[in-house]
Amino acid sequence: MVFEEYFRDYLAAFAQDDKPLWNYEAGVTLLGAQWLYEVTHDQFYKDRILEFMNHHILEDGTIKYLDVNELNLDKINSGKILFFLYEQTGEERYKKALETLIDMLHRHPRTSTGNFWHKTIYPYQIWLDGLYMALPLYMEYETKFNEKENYDDIYSQMKNVRRLLYSDKDHLYYHAYDEKKVMIWADKETGLSHNFWLRSIGWHLMALIDLYDISSEEIFEQHRQYALWFKEALKGVLEYQDQESGLFYQLIALPQVEGNYLETSGSAMIAYSILKGCRLGVLSQEKYRPIGEQILMALHDQKMIMEDGRWHLKDICEVAGLGPKDERDGSVEYYLSEPIVRDEVKGVGALMMAYAEYLKLRASDERGGV
Repeated sequence: MVFEEYFRDYLAAFAQDDKPLWNYEAGVTLLGAQWLYEVTHDQFYKDRILEFMNHHILEDGTIKYLDVNELNLDKINSGKILFFLYEQTGEERYKKALETLIDMLHRHPRTSTGNFWHKTIYPYQIWLDGLYMALPLYMEYETKFNEKENYDDIYSQMKNVRRLLYSDKDHLYYHAYDEKKVMIWADKETGLSHNFWLRSIGWHLMALIDLYDISSEEIFEQHRQYALWFKEALKGVLEYQDQESGLFYQLIALPQVEGNYLETSGSAMIAYSILKGCRLGVLSQEKYRPIGEQILMALHDQKMIMEDGRWHLKDICEVAGLGPKDERDGSVEYYLSEPIVRDEVKGVGALMMAYAEYLKLRASDERGGV
């Protein structure tokens, strides 16, 4: 497989990036590098994490380029790597940076149900994307540093998402929900967006399996419920797997629509979620591991291309969202109009995470694990 060659080339350039922003995209790739380091013990991956983050975390713990008054769940995700850096180095600046992000969450506006708004420019809205961006970091901080004091808050938010965004008919989660039911993309009766977008579904699956992994087994009912929600959501997603390719469509439930395509980042997120679920014992390896590996190998064989002497990862939706005003109306036409690009960080990072889980399972095999 060409994955490791590709990841090393990608990370070498990525680690030197010092664009004047702090965003969620970097966090996906950094976590992929962390998990590859944990399974391969290759110092290269750790060094690239440090190289990148040393551009962004100052000696006093200030996060360069972060506006602490911009209450936006997308600003939380990259902080997940700070747990790893604090544990590896013992440097207090990383914990101080984490505390800055936690303070932002404590100040974040909420819906009437107690869920975080996605952003202040998206008032009264719950997006699947935001669950992944914020809640696993929140959970890890509570587990490691705050005696699980706010576990109930996290659990309640996920419970509301199951109640408000899940389609019993389609067995999928909608991209977003508008509590006020006023947005152009929202159904005026339900407040739900009108389509099932693959990457948002991927974010949600990853949030659920990560919450299960991070949460303490001592809080048994909540820990168990994350697994049950995960298995239910995954079962629904797999109903829509393309049988010929093994991958999933950008608009997962509308494979026949003209212009729809097999999208890379969301497919990689599903592969990661399945393989991690197998490793953690949430899923039966006998039943699900071949599916996760099938998706990963399909990405390798169908989405990796060689051009100009270098490997590239293709067919990644560059970005998709809803609003904030009359643009991005959530229609089929909208989701299929966003640029399709290659080597974009969300796709690469999700693929790195999926491959790391594949390697962890193989390492367990070699140790004689189940």
